[in-house]
Amino acid sequence: MADLKEVGPSEATTSSTKTTPTPASYSRDELPDLLPVYYKRLFPYNQYYRWLNYGGLPKTYFTNREFSFTLKDDIYIRYQSFADQSEMEKEIQKRCPYKIDIGAVFTHRPKDHRTVKASSFQAQEKELVFDIDMTDYDDVRSCCQGADICEKCWPLMKIAVRVVDRALQDDFGFDHRLWVYSGRRGVHCWVADDAARKLSQNARSAIAEYLSIVKGGENQVKKVNLPEHLHPSIEQARRVINHYFEDYTFEKQGLLGDKASWDQVLAIVPDSNLRKLLADQMEKAKTPADRWDRLERCIKGEVSKGNVKKCLHLATEIKFQYCYPRLDVNVSKGLNHLLKSPFCVHPKTGRVCVPFSARDVDDFDPLTVPDISQLCREIDEFDRRQKAATDENEPPTKKRIKDYKKTSMLQSVQVFEEFVSGLEKMWKGKLIEQSDIKKEF
Repeated sequence: MADLKEVGPSEATTSSTKTTPTPASYSRDELPDLLPVYYKRLFPYNQYYRWLNYGGLPKTYFTNREFSFTLKDDIYIRYQSFADQSEMEKEIQKRCPYKIDIGAVFTHRPKDHRTVKASSFQAQEKELVFDIDMTDYDDVRSCCQGADICEKCWPLMKIAVRVVDRALQDDFGFDHRLWVYSGRRGVHCWVADDAARKLSQNARSAIAEYLSIVKGGENQVKKVNLPEHLHPSIEQARRVINHYFEDYTFEKQGLLGDKASWDQVLAIVPDSNLRKLLADQMEKAKTPADRWDRLERCIKGEVSKGNVKKCLHLATEIKFQYCYPRLDVNVSKGLNHLLKSPFCVHPKTGRVCVPFSARDVDDFDPLTVPDISQLCREIDEFDRRQKAATDENEPPTKKRIKDYKKTSMLQSVQVFEEFVSGLEKMWKGKLIEQSDIKKEF
C-alpha cells in the first residue's frame, strides 16, 4: 500500500457537494433491456472463472461452488452451480439476474442438494469476506442518512479500506485481497489466500472481532473502550485516522462546529467533572480545530493530575467512534453466508459493483462509477467512431477489441485482472514446488 503522505485527501474543499444517489442517466425501467447487453458483452467471464476456479485443483472446486440469483420482481434462487465457464455464461445470459451472490464451496454440487442428505451437504471453504456499509455510521454522519452517500461522508470508506487492508496484510499475512464497491453505499473485501479460504467459522469470527473496535447498540453512547496498553494494530489504525481526521471531521462533517455538535461529542465523556471542564473550553474556542486542540490538552492535563479515571485514551476513543471501520461481523464469520458478486449491477443505482485498488482508494469516487446505461452508450459510441474511421478509408482494426475496453469499466477490469494474475502466480509457484518435491523422491 502506498504511503499515506503521498495519497492523502485533498486539502481543498468545495462549497457544492455531490449527493446524487442515482445517476441521472439511469432509469430502472431500462434494466430488463440493458442487462442482456451487459451480460453478453461486458461481464468479465474469463477473469471471473479463473478466479473462482482457483487453478482447477481440485476439479470440483468450481463445480461445488454455490451461486444465487435474484431475478426480476425479487425472485430469489439459491443453490445454483455450474460445470464450467461455458455453462455459467449460458445460464447468466439466459436468466439475466438483477443480482448474483457468491457462496461457499460445498461437499457436493449445490444444484444436487435436494438429493443429498443434509448431514452430508456441508460448506467446506469460502473466501474470508468483509462488508462495510455506510448505514452503520448514521449516528456519526451529519450529511447523509440511510442509503445515501456523498463526497462528505465517503472518506469513512477510505479510512475503512486503509485500516482493514493494512491489518489483513501486515497482521495476518494475507496477500490476495480484492476490494469491491457495493454499487450503492459501501465496500466489500474478498480475501482469497488458501489459508483464508480454509478458515473455520471460529477463526473467521476471531479475525472479525479483532478488527471490531466500535461496539454497542443505538442506546449506548460511548462505543469505544481502549485498553491501557494499545495493541500495535490500534496504533496503526490511529495513524490512518489521524491522517484524515481534521479534513474529514472539521471540514466535511462540521464536527465541533456548533453547540449541538460538541454536545454530541461531550456525551461520550464518561466523567461528569471532565465533561463540564470541556464544555467550558468549547465555549471559549473560536474554531472546530481550536476546540479539538483544547479538548486534547484538557484531557491530557486532567489525566496527568490523576483527576479522572478511564480517560487515558479518551481523545483517541472519540476519534475511533467517529472514524474507525464498522464491520458487519455476521457476514465475515458465516462460512455459509453469501455476498454480492463483483461486477453485479445495483438495480437501484444502475452502478456496477466494480473492483478498485486499495492502494489508490483516495482516488476512487463512487459517484463517478459507471452505470449500465452509460456503459451501453459508450460501446455504441466507440463502434460508431470506429465505423466512421473505416468509412473514411482508414485501415480497419484487425484484432477484435473486447467490449469492456471500449468503456469506462476498463480500469476496474484491469484491477480484477491484476488480482487474478497474482493468484495464478501463487498457484504456478505451488505446482513447481510440488513437482520439485516429487523429483526428489
